[in-house]
Amino acid sequence: MSWASVAGTWIAWLTLTWFAAALPWWLLLPCAAFTMALYGSLQHEALHELMTTRRWLNHVPVYPPLNLWLPYPVYRASHLAHHRKLHHLTDPRRDPESYYVPAERWATLPGWWRQVLVFNHTLLGRLTVGPFLIVGQFLRYEALALLRGDRANLAYWLWHVPSVALVLYWVTEVCGLPVWQYLLLFVLPGTSLSLVRSYCEHIAHETPEERTALVEAGPLMSFLFLNNNLHYVHHKRPDLPWYAIPRYYREHRTLLRQENGHYVFDGGYLEVFRRFLLTPFDLPRHPFM
Repeated sequence: MSWASVAGTWIAWLTLTWFAAALPWWLLLPCAAFTMALYGSLQHEALHELMTTRRWLNHVPVYPPLNLWLPYPVYRASHLAHHRKLHHLTDPRRDPESYYVPAERWATLPGWWRQVLVFNHTLLGRLTVGPFLIVGQFLRYEALALLRGDRANLAYWLWHVPSVALVLYWVTEVCGLPVWQYLLLFVLPGTSLSLVRSYCEHIAHETPEERTALVEAGPLMSFLFLNNNLHYVHHKRPDLPWYAIPRYYREHRTLLRQENGHYVFDGGYLEVFRRFLLTPFDLPRHPFM
């Protein structure tokens, strides 16, 4: 199933870029966003090496940086660090995927920046300013690391540059799609849609098991996120391939919901939109530090 999804996603991306000039933007944009977000979900599946027992083969079909800004090996290292210790989840000094800010840093931030971060904790903010914040902060962190002499990711970036050049060659020279249109129609909406999944999947809580959500989404969104909407299951059993997660959840549903403190959205992402479109699901200042 994973390989069929990989093949289908690549066919969709190649088709959409090839026919981009002939498609109206209002049709191209949602199709491209879905394809790019699904590619990101497949990258997540691959970095856990769940598609084949040949470890290196997991990474090959999702290595190309279709979103341009994120080197796959850097994402892999960061995400595996996110999984390393359960009690590090949401801790901004130990969890590389935390959206929280340490209390001492929060106290030094200007008021306007605090408002931006609070807005980013609403779903509307995550969809609109979220992609710019996540990309900007990631690139800033990587640049500062290189300036400090940290070369841990240097080789990945040296491979990333020609990989981006190949993607852009296909997009611009072969398909005739300007870079700015690819950014606006593919990269930006794809990143925004991906952030729907990660929006409230982790929340600061004194009990580590109660920091990870379960979103009982419908078939379309569950497929888009490869069942990582059932995120507590993924953290509890990261060895499960995406298509095995729903069955495990059905078999242990009551226990899993008790373990995660009933941090559950029974209404799926419609409930998430309804509750948090304009209301922060939590404040960005980390409460337990």
